[in-house]
Amino acid sequence: MFDKQQRKLKRSARLISVLSKYGFKDMLARMNGGNKQEETTSSDEIISKGTVYERIRLALEELGPTFVKLGQTFSNREDLLPPELIQELQKLQDKVETVDMDVEEALESEFNISVKDYFREIQKQPLATASIAQVYKAVLLDGSPVILKLRKPDVQSVIEDDLLLIKDIEKLISAYSEIGEKLNLKQAISTFERSLLEEVSLTNERNNILQFRLNFKNNKETYVPKVYEEFSNNNILCMEFIDGIKVTDKSVLLANGIDPVKVSEAGLRLFVSQILDYGFFHADPHAGNILVKKDGKIVFIDFGAVGKIQPNDKEILENLIVSFVAKNSHKIVRSLKKMAISYEIPDERRFENDVEDILNFVHSSSLQDINVQVIINKMKDILKDNRLYMPDYFYLLFKGISLIEGVGRSINPDLDIVKSLHPYTKKIFTKKINPKNLLKTGMDRMMNFTDNVDEIPKELRSVLQKLDENKFTVSSEIKNIDKTNQLIKSSVVNLILAMILGANIIATAIVFSSESGPRIGELSLVAVLGFVFSIILVLILLLRVTRK
Repeated sequence: MFDKQQRKLKRSARLISVLSKYGFKDMLARMNGGNKQEETTSSDEIISKGTVYERIRLALEELGPTFVKLGQTFSNREDLLPPELIQELQKLQDKVETVDMDVEEALESEFNISVKDYFREIQKQPLATASIAQVYKAVLLDGSPVILKLRKPDVQSVIEDDLLLIKDIEKLISAYSEIGEKLNLKQAISTFERSLLEEVSLTNERNNILQFRLNFKNNKETYVPKVYEEFSNNNILCMEFIDGIKVTDKSVLLANGIDPVKVSEAGLRLFVSQILDYGFFHADPHAGNILVKKDGKIVFIDFGAVGKIQPNDKEILENLIVSFVAKNSHKIVRSLKKMAISYEIPDERRFENDVEDILNFVHSSSLQDINVQVIINKMKDILKDNRLYMPDYFYLLFKGISLIEGVGRSINPDLDIVKSLHPYTKKIFTKKINPKNLLKTGMDRMMNFTDNVDEIPKELRSVLQKLDENKFTVSSEIKNIDKTNQLIKSSVVNLILAMILGANIIATAIVFSSESGPRIGELSLVAVLGFVFSIILVLILLLRVTRK
């Protein structure tokens, strides 16, 4: 505990020094309760040139990997930060230094093995260096080329200490300004913390790779590298080395007889499949993380950051995509509201009109004029204007779609992302009208209805208890009472008809899948009659709802 406090004090001193250097003394004064700060930098070291946003970027770069990743994470959050700061954060680059690491010693220490018994060769110099880990190439005794990813020493403790400081800064901003609460900074920082701790865990990355291998084991367009679990833990990840072509290297692709157009279309299909088929997608599909094997198969690498979509949200997302392709702005608005964590929409009509404008732009523009990043930025503006705070994965989707579309367009300028969604809309429609799905949906809704009915006696007992104790009060003002009574009666009848319709759909689906009873050709007579009855009920309901 004492060691942890010492580390935090050391990082705090570093934070104070850097913030002082870039002219943020007012913030330091507030952090110190309004007391005068001790001078931590000489006057000639203080950098006051440039805008406040430029100095924020420079300070983040100097503070190191955790703060750089924080800035990079927020660089696509136009819903939270001003455009000028977003532009500066998008310039952030990791200043990564190579660390001396003894790979053989690390392997022997972590797995209690003799390296010579398992490895033929291990390169001394890293193949690549990142802020969290370094990558080395090696060869197993059987001749299989592998990659060894080693986490840098003390990276976990440094990140944990930095996260504590970042949370302290968030508390400071929230305490001295309404901006923190208005922008929901606490939730945003919490999301960043969870994402970064997952990324720093090589066990988590191993599990992500295994999940991707399971998801795409029968897919002929992609290949997921093998993981050598016997040489993998939280500090080391051993995986198959992929001798592939960089996805954007068009000339090399052509030289190997690989069609770049097919690669771009397959890459986009695979990314959409990750999202819609599995709700588990690569969160950083830039060109450096996508390779193409000599047989044309596409390989995603670096699975440290992934997006995960819950089943309920996945269904809403499917509806959102279907509505987008069908150009239905009203349903898009409804899906966005269902998906949002919270929202404060000042003008519903304007919200829907803004969505309609995006649809008109997409469906009326020529292929060459459609810029996905522009569309995403428009969508972010709509979310910001209406204070729609979306789940974590939603912003990762924005980032991922923008990256994968950019990669695809670099080798195929005619890539059509909207067209690639059409097969999935058909697939979604087919799934929704499947009798088994109708039965499941009907049963789920019936269970929800039953749960709500079960709650009625509890609420009724509460009301009766208040009446008995003379604590029940009613405050109301009803205008046009006759019209109100008529509306209530009509709504009750509509509700009863809807319940009958739901029960009939469930019964029809059950009979449809049964082979017993009289039949018309290959269809059950009872199921046909049930289907006709459902159509009649739907028509009656539509007439009642649309009638003045």
